[in-house]
Amino acid sequence: MTQSLGGTFTFPGTALTVKRMGYGAMQLAGSGVFGPPKNHDEAVAVLREAVASGVDHIDTSDYYGPYVVNKLIKEALHPYPKDLVIVSKLGARRGDDGAWLPAFSPAELESAVHDNLRHLGIDALDIANLRIMGALHTPSEGSIAELFTIIANLQRKGLIRNIGLSNVTAKQVEEAQGIAPVVCVQNHYNLVHRDDDAFIDDLNAKGIAYVPFFPLGGFSPLQSSSLSEIAGRLNATPMQVALAWLLHRSPNILLIPGTSSRGHLRENLAAAELKLSPQVLSELDAIGKK
Repeated sequence: MTQSLGGTFTFPGTALTVKRMGYGAMQLAGSGVFGPPKNHDEAVAVLREAVASGVDHIDTSDYYGPYVVNKLIKEALHPYPKDLVIVSKLGARRGDDGAWLPAFSPAELESAVHDNLRHLGIDALDIANLRIMGALHTPSEGSIAELFTIIANLQRKGLIRNIGLSNVTAKQVEEAQGIAPVVCVQNHYNLVHRDDDAFIDDLNAKGIAYVPFFPLGGFSPLQSSSLSEIAGRLNATPMQVALAWLLHRSPNILLIPGTSSRGHLRENLAAAELKLSPQVLSELDAIGKK
């Protein structure tokens, strides 16, 4: 049975409309997002249940594994439902030891696109996010025009339909928009990490999607006694409340919480049905301002 999953959002200038609660596939790879999954059959089952539950937005990258996650997506879901939007990332590669390394040369970026297409079994990427390295999970100022122009050229070749950015600042988005349209931004943001508050509002005014990575804290899960107390009152888990808060935060926020467990997937999707009163929203807002 499909769910409403937080309503819908249409990426600007496109015919791509997705439900606001999506799925991030990163955790399907092995430990450290490296190597094969701990349980291959469960990974395939998670992907199939996500789509069967109404998820039509899957976030991935060929450097998850590397190659592992995209191959799992193809195995589980190909041929793809016509309304499924698959978003991938470019700009990194993995070392033999699992290290995350930059991969920004024109040859590396074009090769990464072709690798994504081959491993996913598609002709073009619906959306490709250019991941700027910055300070790992924190953006830093500096021109991205040269890199973004490379991606725009790949779009002109028909390999990418739409372009997004990840780990970027407002100035960098503005610079990129002068080269080609940007349909989404993927940055670090959650209930307690609120650096992008003003940025989100600005993007919302422009109709650009904001997709928080680490919506539940990432490698350091959110912990707050106040959050736990509020969740108890709502008969929900703290993570469900944190996801519901994000959906209430702004209509341009799209969620891609990840998991390798069907049980956890169901919990995440159920968060989209959680209603938060103005009083609860005020209490949750206060957590991020402490």
